[in-house]
Amino acid sequence: MVFGRVDGNGWARIKEFSLLVLTGRWFMMFSSFMILSVSGASYMFSLYSQDIKSVLGYDQSTLNLLSSLKDFGDSVGILSGLIYEITPPWVILTIGGVLNFFGYFMIWLVVTRKIAEPQLWNMCLYIIIGANSHCSTNTAALVTSIKNFPGVRGIILGILSGYLGLSAAIITQLRYAFYGNDTKSLILLLAWLPTATAFVFLPVIRKHRGIQHPNDAKAFYRFLYLIIVLAGFLMIVIIVQKCFPFTQKEYYVTTSVMLLLLILPLAVVIVEEHRIWKSKQEDRQGLLNVTITTEDPYQEKYPHAPHEEQTIQERVSCWKNILETPERGEDYTILQAIFSLDMAILLLAAVSGVGSNLTVINNLSQIGASLGYPAQTIITFVSLAAIWICLGKLAQGVVSEFIIIKFKVPRPLILTSILGLSCVSHLLIAFDVPNGLYVASIITGFCFGATFPLIQSIISEIFGLKHYSTLYNVGSLANPIGSYFLSVRVAGYLYDREARRQKEELGLKEKNGEELNCIGSECYKLAFIIIATVCMFGALVSLILVLRTRQFYKSDIYNKFEEARIDETEVATSEQD
Repeated sequence: MVFGRVDGNGWARIKEFSLLVLTGRWFMMFSSFMILSVSGASYMFSLYSQDIKSVLGYDQSTLNLLSSLKDFGDSVGILSGLIYEITPPWVILTIGGVLNFFGYFMIWLVVTRKIAEPQLWNMCLYIIIGANSHCSTNTAALVTSIKNFPGVRGIILGILSGYLGLSAAIITQLRYAFYGNDTKSLILLLAWLPTATAFVFLPVIRKHRGIQHPNDAKAFYRFLYLIIVLAGFLMIVIIVQKCFPFTQKEYYVTTSVMLLLLILPLAVVIVEEHRIWKSKQEDRQGLLNVTITTEDPYQEKYPHAPHEEQTIQERVSCWKNILETPERGEDYTILQAIFSLDMAILLLAAVSGVGSNLTVINNLSQIGASLGYPAQTIITFVSLAAIWICLGKLAQGVVSEFIIIKFKVPRPLILTSILGLSCVSHLLIAFDVPNGLYVASIITGFCFGATFPLIQSIISEIFGLKHYSTLYNVGSLANPIGSYFLSVRVAGYLYDREARRQKEELGLKEKNGEELNCIGSECYKLAFIIIATVCMFGALVSLILVLRTRQFYKSDIYNKFEEARIDETEVATSEQD
């Protein structure tokens, strides 16, 4: 028995333990899992884009413009980062919930014709607002988690991004249970579910002391195993649902099992918090009750650490020291990081790689339709891509962390290999390999999933964590830039050009407000040859960053957090003595 006999004292102990769980950093971690597991509306655009296209009569270029603006809204979160710098996390989490509901609820009103048909700029505004809400929720959950567990940030980025990647498959299963196959109701689900989840966990998303403890990594590996089980279950369910027709009751069963697997990490949270609670019970005299008031755990021990020197430089002038960058791994100012050559190289590689993969994800429905795949199969592509986005995020978090610690390999080298692999999926689409879209959706999902957390891990390691909430969103700017040029200016333009050519061959005239549909392998062939070339260029650019950072990654980049934990333990022991 954990608490022994439940008498008056037993109830007090239960109350104390429950309060410890609800206010601890481990439950905060679980809350972040729940928030991100329903925050993947940006990955689901291809599921409801056809409704927007048919109801409003948009051509593919216009639809891709909306897609790019969605990526723009989803990625331009610098304002969210700056707000996070000066306010508690609950502030931007609230902002994110409100923006999410407004943006997607307005889109739902449009596609269900409950309001008058809006002008294009109205639709652009709605989709930007809805997508931009994710910058606030993601910043609150992800950045807070990394600051609470700085010594295992690679694994955290992988797991949290994994839940974000799985969210498309999770929401799809919830949609089947709530609304059946109604894709328009999916938009309504995207409006209320993320907002409700954010408000439920609003009070517990807060900053704790970011100190590395020996058991942290073990606990996160348990989280990793559980999310792999969830991903595996969802993949099996998706395949079975494609092969056999499901009744509504069967959807209820599979959704209930999914929800059970989704909350299983709570067991790990309880185990970890019980371990902490038990330690406090054994040492009521204050051995572990050492209060550290600084946000950086090692700053008090080293009053002249680079962090403080950097703060002094900021007080002197935020402009004069732009080019006086500190050592890699120390805390850069926002301007020092933005104007550094490392950031420029990283963003150029990211624009090429992320933009090319986003083009595939945002156009999966149209690619599948043009190549002659059935509608149900196209939904399967989107769900499979979501699963592999999750697996890509998890793989980079675990594999890259192991490679860096064990072999001292620069993390940018892993980015180079991922971008090189992405080129394969683009060529499969370009040359319409038989059943190649199955393989392409898997490769693209895996590579896209791995790319984003890799970029964010590199940013946190090179430029430090002090201004990570802002720099995290600076790195996200690669998404809309790459998506606009490759999705709108390349894929969308060439698709519409081929669609118009096909109409002319059939002797048909293009009518205003009529959607353009293109059939055949030529619709995307030239576009994805160009996109594959751009992606390979990004892989070559990332090699420059590999050469520049190889000495940095040969050092122990997480050592200072372990030192902070040891220093705190020594102080506590000396006070007890």
